[in-house]
Amino acid sequence: MKHTLRFRAYLPDDVASEAWRHIDILRQIRNHAVRDYYGSNYNDKPSDYDQHGKLKNWTDRWPTFAEPSQHAAQQAISQIHSDLVTLQERRNEGYDVGRLQWQGNGEFRSVSYNQSSRFNVDNNTGDHRFVRLRLEKIGWFKIRAERDVPPADDIDEVILKKETTGEWYVSLVTTVEDTAEKPPLSEIEPEDCVGVDLGITSYIHTSENLSVDTLDLSDEYDRYAREQRKLDRKKHGSANWEKQRRKVAQAKRAIKRKVRDYQHKLTTWLVTEYDFVAVEDLDVKPMLGTSQNAKNKQDAAWSRFLDLLEYKADLHGTHVEKVEPAGTTKECAVCSVETAKPLWVREHSCPACGHTEDRDLNAAKNILNRGLKRLGVGRSESTPVQTALPTLTPHREAVSAKRVVEAGSPGA
Repeated sequence: MKHTLRFRAYLPDDVASEAWRHIDILRQIRNHAVRDYYGSNYNDKPSDYDQHGKLKNWTDRWPTFAEPSQHAAQQAISQIHSDLVTLQERRNEGYDVGRLQWQGNGEFRSVSYNQSSRFNVDNNTGDHRFVRLRLEKIGWFKIRAERDVPPADDIDEVILKKETTGEWYVSLVTTVEDTAEKPPLSEIEPEDCVGVDLGITSYIHTSENLSVDTLDLSDEYDRYAREQRKLDRKKHGSANWEKQRRKVAQAKRAIKRKVRDYQHKLTTWLVTEYDFVAVEDLDVKPMLGTSQNAKNKQDAAWSRFLDLLEYKADLHGTHVEKVEPAGTTKECAVCSVETAKPLWVREHSCPACGHTEDRDLNAAKNILNRGLKRLGVGRSESTPVQTALPTLTPHREAVSAKRVVEAGSPGA
């Protein structure tokens, strides 16, 4: 499986200027390829291979197109066709998606290389904190080695990106061969199974009655709003406007980093603590479009949380099963009778069997049951995982978001 390592990059002024100039030329090549694709006959659309062949004619006509690495230019064209495949997949799923958009100045911010002959790694910098990296047609620069940097031959792809804050980062994509082996389902013990309910009042609530609070981002959003108001008062395009724009980007980045760090720690804990995790397969986009809590749900970033959970499960050898979320709150975890309840009712009380417990705990138990059933594991005494739901409801333990953020290392 692919594994991405991200490092802060420090480019000398001349190298940074050249890198940004090449990225802007790649943006123009990318836009020309998009125009060429949509301008072609509907039944004769060019493939990425076809457009790679056209690149030579484009560089002859516009010599500027020949200045960046032609390999990087091919990568930019290939990314277009990868995006087209993604759009078609979303369209097949019923989403109303449009066409690839023209990218303006500053919107295209990265360059990538996927051949080891196009880059090089030098560990002999005299400082163990830094490693030097060379990219074709761009030059040498340093990256901060907070973890081991693989040799060039072990790197599948290098991506250099300039963030909206003005900082440069390098992503090294490698292949991880030895992922942890997942234990057979028949050997998983009840205490190693968990159902996870995603929410707003608490970020997650597990079938073991552990709830983790959502992040308090009020201070970060206050800062972001202040910086945005200052930006609105600047003359667009001026030096002061650009300086303030970076402050706005930094404030926004602080929010993004805090949420991402929070999710990394939560998902790492789940896959290392349990051998089987069942979670809701939420379709977030319709929820953001119709719910009054859309902003809270966007802050929760559930889609990324689920992606991280599956990614880390493969690394740590944990089973993750996504289940249909509809009805998990209404259905009784004991007798399966459904009872409608408004959002403000936080306790589940079954009129059929009299079972009463926390609303989110009941949902988490239903999620775990559905996950086990999807894998063909029913409620039977012969299979250990069938007794995963405790008979007695444990005392609810709440964990604050602050404890999650402060625990472990930032890269957890």
